[in-house]
Amino acid sequence: MAAAAAAVPSAVPVPAAVGRRVVVVGGGLSGLGAAQRLCRPGASFPDVRLLEATHRPGGRVCSRTHCGGVVEMGAHWIHGPSKGNPVFQLASEYGLLGEKEMSEENQLIEVGGHPGLPSVSYSSSGKVVSPDLVTDMANLFYTLLDQTREFLHVAEAPIPSVGQFLKKEIARHAAEWEDDEETKRLRLAILKNFFDLECCVSGTHSMDLVALAPFGEYATLPGLDCTFPAGYEGLTDCVMTSLSKDILLFNKPVKTIHWNGSFQEENLPGQTFPVRVECEDGEQFLADHVIVTVSLGVLKEKQDSLFQPPLPLPKAEAIRKIGFGTNNKIFLEFEEPFWEADCQQIELVWEDTSPLVDVPSDLKDTWFQKLIGFLVLPPFETGHVLCGFIAGQESEFMETLSDEEVLSSLTQVLRRMTGNPQLPAPKSVLRSKWHSAPYTRGSYSYVAVGSTGEDVDLLAEPLPADGPSPQHRCCLLEKPPTARFTPPPTVPCSPAGGKPTGSSACTTRSPSSTSPDSEAPSSPPAPRFGLPLPLHLPRQPPARLPLAFPSDRQILPLARPWLSVGILAG
Repeated sequence: MAAAAAAVPSAVPVPAAVGRRVVVVGGGLSGLGAAQRLCRPGASFPDVRLLEATHRPGGRVCSRTHCGGVVEMGAHWIHGPSKGNPVFQLASEYGLLGEKEMSEENQLIEVGGHPGLPSVSYSSSGKVVSPDLVTDMANLFYTLLDQTREFLHVAEAPIPSVGQFLKKEIARHAAEWEDDEETKRLRLAILKNFFDLECCVSGTHSMDLVALAPFGEYATLPGLDCTFPAGYEGLTDCVMTSLSKDILLFNKPVKTIHWNGSFQEENLPGQTFPVRVECEDGEQFLADHVIVTVSLGVLKEKQDSLFQPPLPLPKAEAIRKIGFGTNNKIFLEFEEPFWEADCQQIELVWEDTSPLVDVPSDLKDTWFQKLIGFLVLPPFETGHVLCGFIAGQESEFMETLSDEEVLSSLTQVLRRMTGNPQLPAPKSVLRSKWHSAPYTRGSYSYVAVGSTGEDVDLLAEPLPADGPSPQHRCCLLEKPPTARFTPPPTVPCSPAGGKPTGSSACTTRSPSSTSPDSEAPSSPPAPRFGLPLPLHLPRQPPARLPLAFPSDRQILPLARPWLSVGILAG
C-alpha cells in the first residue's frame, strides 16, 4: 500500500524534464556503471543522482602511492583477461593496459584454475620447506578441491561445507602416509596454509562456513592475470569522466530509503514520487526509482534502518544467509630485500598447526598465523615491498591493532621464519581495513552453508514484487540464462599463475553487456556470484565480474518496481 502523499522541500534543484528520476546509492564501480548506463544518450533518464557516502569514488577499488610506486589496497588483478571479461574490455577500450596484456597470446593462456606454487616456503622452525613436499601437498589439496564440483548437481550434498569435505578426505589420505611423525605433521601444516589461502580467496573465516553443493558453480575465462600499470583507479577515473559532475554527490551517506510511498516536492505540486532517499545530513531526494549498490556487509548491518518499509522477509533472509567476510592486505617496506632476486611469492608454514584440529587460541597471540605469506611486488623507486594477505577473524583483529603493533609482530614472524634474528625490521607498514570501513564492513561475499545461489537471485529481484510484467521490471540486474556462478574478473588473493575453479566472493550481478558503449556481445553469461573489487594474489583466470553495465534493452522502460537492491555490488 502506498503511503499518503507527503510534501518534501526540494533540497536539490532538479529540472522539470519529462522522464524518470533515478537515484543510485553507492559510488563504487557498480554504481558508477549503472549511472553511466542511465546517462547514455537516448536513455530517457534526464535526472540521475549518484550518492556516495565517502569522499571518493571507486569503493573497494583503492590505489595508493607508496614508496614511489602504486599499491592496490583493494582490487588488484584482472583475472581471466580475455574477450569474455568485461573489465578487460573496458580497460582495453580506455587504453589502460600494456602491449603484453593486450596480446592475443596472453588472452589465450590456460593455466588450469589454481594458484601457482610459492617461490620459497619458510617454516616456523626457521627452515626452508622442501619444494617437493609443498608440491605434493598442493597437488593433493587442489585435487580434492576439484572434487567438490562433483556435488554440483546432486539432490543433496552428503556434507554441508567445503571445509568438512576437505578435512574428511585429507584425514583419509593422511592415514596412508608412511612418513615419520615429523614429516606427517609438516604435511598437515602445509595443508593448513592452503586452507588459509582458500579462505582469502573465498573471503571467509573458515572453509567450514562455505557451502559445498554450489561451490562448483563457477566458470573460468582464459588469460594470464594482469594488473593496471598506473593503478586500478585509472578505470574508475575513466568511468567518472563520462559522467556529468552534477550527477555525483560525495560525502552523502544515506540514512533511510523510503521506497513504497507517495511523496511530493513543493515546486512540483502535481507530481508524486514513490521513493524518498533521506541522507544522514538531512538532505532528501525524491525519485521514481532507486538502485542500491552498497556492499552486502552494509546491508547486513543496516537493512533494518536503511529501508522503510522493511524489506520483505525472503529478501531480508537472503541478506542474512549469504556469507560476507574480510580479506586484508599488509604492505611491508624494506630498505633492502632479504629474498632472492627471482622470488615472487613467500609462503609461511606454522609447524604446530593442522587443518584437522581446531585449537582455541587468543587472537592477540596468534592472529599472524593466519597470514598466508607475501607477494613480492616489483621494486619501487624508494623501497622494496612485500604484500601479505590475511582473512577472517584474524584479519579483523589485525585492524584493531596500531601500525607499531603490526610492524613489531610481523618483524618477529619474519625473523623466526627465516631463522635470522638479526633480520632488519621493515621501514614501514601500510594495510587495508575493510572490516572497519563503515561503508564496506568487509571485503566480499561467499555462498555460506544454509544459502544457495537462489538467495542471490532473490536479492536481485526488484521491488515492489507486485509490479507489472517482468519486461517492465527494473532490469539493471539481469538473471544470467546459464552458469549462475562465475568468479569475477577482479579478485584478491591467489598466488601468481593460478586461478580458482570453485571459490566464491563478492555478490555481483553483471548483465550481458560488457562495456558502457558497446552492444551486448555473444559471450558467456555473467556471473551471479563474484568478487566485486578485491585484494588477492594473482589467480588464473577467474572471470570475476564486478561491474554491472546494463544494455538499453535492460534499462528501458524501468517502470515499477521502484527499488533494486544489493547485487550491483557485493
